[in-house]
Amino acid sequence: MHVRGGAVSAETTGPVRDTAGVQRRTVLVLGLTQIAGGIGMGAMLAVGALLALELSGSDTWSGMATTMITLGAAVFALPLASLAARRGRRPGLAAGWALGALGGTAVMAATVLESFVLFLAAMLLVGAGTATNLQARHAAADLATERTRARDLSIVVWATTVGAVLGPNLVGPTAPLARALGLPDLLGPVLATTAGMAVGAVLTTVLLRPDPLLLATRPQTGGVPASAKLSVPGALRVVAASPGALLAVVGIVASHTVMVAVMTMTPVHMSHHGAALTVIGLTISLHIAGMYALSPVVGWLTDRLGRVPMLLTGQGILVAAAAVSGTAGHDEVWVTTGLVLLGLGWSFGLVSGTALLAESLSAEVRPRVQGISDLVMNLGGAAAGGLSGFVLSQAGFGGLNLFAALFTLPVFVLAVRTLITAGRGADTGDTNAA
Repeated sequence: MHVRGGAVSAETTGPVRDTAGVQRRTVLVLGLTQIAGGIGMGAMLAVGALLALELSGSDTWSGMATTMITLGAAVFALPLASLAARRGRRPGLAAGWALGALGGTAVMAATVLESFVLFLAAMLLVGAGTATNLQARHAAADLATERTRARDLSIVVWATTVGAVLGPNLVGPTAPLARALGLPDLLGPVLATTAGMAVGAVLTTVLLRPDPLLLATRPQTGGVPASAKLSVPGALRVVAASPGALLAVVGIVASHTVMVAVMTMTPVHMSHHGAALTVIGLTISLHIAGMYALSPVVGWLTDRLGRVPMLLTGQGILVAAAAVSGTAGHDEVWVTTGLVLLGLGWSFGLVSGTALLAESLSAEVRPRVQGISDLVMNLGGAAAGGLSGFVLSQAGFGGLNLFAALFTLPVFVLAVRTLITAGRGADTGDTNAA
């Protein structure tokens, strides 16, 4: 059986498998793991900054909760991608979810011990779960056709909605469980974080068979895929040499950076103005819904209307979100509206950028370059999250939103260059110009 990007792996034995059927199963399994892991992510996002504020006693340091998660996602992005390149998606994704569950356990220990340093280290491990959540979308694209790639990966992104929206609203319901275990109320959602990511690891290990990446790229001889041999400098050269890949990476990084910068400080901003924990949790839930709930529609539009137009649409929505949130003042409704738009802009940027990156690369180099993309994306988010507390203290919430919106500018510049290059290529008959 021939599959795009390579032959069937040594893992696949017995009768010839239907690639389309394997792809459907892969998307279903990835969706289930995203639901479980999404509960963990959403729960931690709701209380991370508040736990950091309680342990550090500083608004400026409270932003370090999300920063460390994002930094952890960056730290683990390349090792997990490298593991996938060598051994397949299943080991890489399962290891990431397991590390995230370990991080949730460490967060509880740090809170009980009142150790801010241990808390920061624990949040770094939680970031491995975030890295895994993001890399699942790449797994959904391994066996997809170009006609349905954005749709398939967007379905996996969408599956996170169920857990991620539920997670922030567990602040109240999980408080009695935390008290029953002798823990502070704020650790109730952290219990959900640990359990959700542990379930994600188990589901991946048991159900993600056959491995989609091995099926797509590994030779029948069972040799090491070419992607596993690609160095980091080599991966960067691959990106720089492709206008489409470069635009995709910059678009993904910008979308994530804008989102993290504003989202990180929104709970702190609302808390300062008297918002109840339930209102803060609802706001974050709606923001996460904006990130994930409409992603199948975003994927459909991206397949129909093109990667670059939808990437630019996402950047426009992010600018609008910053304008709404930045001028909302103390109005909780308008702050929430801005956060929903922020999530929607992120969805457009992530789905269209991921599809553009996948189709700009050969299957042999795709996993390692995707790891580089996630690494840079999360480094950008970590930097923005780390600076967000300082910017909020110096320029207020409006100034923070303006600061975040500036990160969309490079995307517009590169998109114009890419479209001009594509137009010239069409005029000269060069179909590879874009």
